[in-house]
Amino acid sequence: MLFNMKTAVSIPDDLFELAEELARTTKKSRSQIFSKALREYVARHDPDAVTEALDRVVDEAGQPSDTFVSNVARRTLEHTNW
Repeated sequence: MLFNMKTAVSIPDDLFELAEELARTTKKSRSQIFSKALREYVARHDPDAVTEALDRVVDEAGQPSDTFVSNVARRTLEHTNW
C-alpha cells in the first residue's frame, strides 16, 4: 500500500502562481505538480541515479558498457557542483 505524506512548505508567491497555472493548463493537481518537480530535482542531484540513467541510455543505444568509463563518469559527477 502506498501512503502519501502531507507537509507544509513556504515558497515565493510568484513560484506558487506559476505552479498553479501549470496545474490548470495540464489538468493536474497541485500535489502532482510539486511531487513531480521534487522527484526530478532529487533525481538530478543523486549521482547514482544520473549514472544509472546514462547507463540505460548506453544500453538502449546498443553500446557495450565500459567499467572504466562508468567509474570516471561517476567520479566526475560526484565532484561536479550541481
